[in-house]
Amino acid sequence: MEQFYLAALQQVPGIGSSRIKALVDYFGSARQAWLADQGDLFLSKCLDNTVCNNLRGQRDKLDIHNLAEVLFKKRIFLCSLTEDSYPVLLRNTFNPPYILYYRGVLPKNDRLVAIVGSRDASVYGKNAASMLASALAAAHVGIVSGAARGIDTAAHQGALEQGYTIAVVGSGVDISYPPENAKLLSRIAESGAVISEYAPGVLARAGHFPARNRIINGLSRGVVVVEAAEKSGALITADFALEEGRDVFAVPGSIFSRGSKGANRLIKQGAKLIDSAGDVLEEYGWETGSVNQAGPELSNDEQAVYSLLNYEKPIGIEEIITKLNVLPATAAYILLQLTLRGLTVEHSGQCYTCAAREGNK
Repeated sequence: MEQFYLAALQQVPGIGSSRIKALVDYFGSARQAWLADQGDLFLSKCLDNTVCNNLRGQRDKLDIHNLAEVLFKKRIFLCSLTEDSYPVLLRNTFNPPYILYYRGVLPKNDRLVAIVGSRDASVYGKNAASMLASALAAAHVGIVSGAARGIDTAAHQGALEQGYTIAVVGSGVDISYPPENAKLLSRIAESGAVISEYAPGVLARAGHFPARNRIINGLSRGVVVVEAAEKSGALITADFALEEGRDVFAVPGSIFSRGSKGANRLIKQGAKLIDSAGDVLEEYGWETGSVNQAGPELSNDEQAVYSLLNYEKPIGIEEIITKLNVLPATAAYILLQLTLRGLTVEHSGQCYTCAAREGNK
């Protein structure tokens, strides 16, 4: 039950990681801190009068057993800083969360790399993030990101094709943000982990995301930035990485794209330029043999359609029909088959690009 007393303490207004740690250190356990009378709380000097009154008020209305039952039903677990299962790299950062809430399974090693970038990502950026994540996951590297729109989503999707991924969210782990990623977060919880320092039910707020970014960095050996404007959350994550002595990698982007200026500047400042998963694996001396994937086996008709597509600019189905002089139904069927096999990506307006994969760039 100790974990549930930790969760109860965290729900008290004014009590965060540092005060929880102070209370546990003083009283010996979260349970003893939760049950302490006002005199002992005063003597501990861990809380001021306002927060002490908040604790007493919360204790009167919160039932620990009900809290435990709610978390159990939602399949939400807790891990404290003192437990062996707490991620080792995160534990060794400057300000690790005392409590992690999670759905799924925590990482069993530190073979983790973050992939972050712009929410307003280009097709090129999404393709690059998905390709890198898929290839790294195939090499048994866990992918860490923030479940945001754009690059984060593409990284999680690519990783799920091959292996393990962690979504660090700026809300409770039972909240789907952005809403359209509800299914993605459920898939991640089935084979990876959705992690937060915020209690279940806490909604996403702008102020939560810089704090979330420090956890993304803290979990990871290195951070890969794919598309970032000159002022972006991805660069905040990169800054956290540099402060913690972690590695920063960057995927180069177009010099004409505002969304690539941040990533390109990181390269100027010394971030390692990468264009394949092998660059990251080589940096850490990790196995690279499982990364390369054979090119797709296509029929003549499929090859004709596939050869018209690229990785950056979506091509409309009308253009494909005109250039190949095929029936609309034939083109639509071939594109559907290519998309179902993960070789192409459909965009709005029946436009398509190739889905980037290591070995067929």
